[in-house]
Amino acid sequence: MADGTVAADQLRLFIERIERLEEEKKGIADDIRDVYAESKSNGYDTKTMRAMVRLRKMEIHTRQEADALLETYRIALGLS
Repeated sequence: MADGTVAADQLRLFIERIERLEEEKKGIADDIRDVYAESKSNGYDTKTMRAMVRLRKMEIHTRQEADALLETYRIALGLS
């Protein structure tokens, strides 16, 4: 019986930690949204900024591969 109590207590602690982290994640997401709104009010294009953030997350070789493929598609479609 004591093992069941310990397991229940541990499960409750895990759930509470997850709930706290979810709240922190929501707060961070709100902060990020505020930064994009501020940058937009200063004349920056947020769609392009989001693309730049995505590109900066990529490893160099992955980004180069994506750029090469995009250029190949541009040429194939006559966009270059």
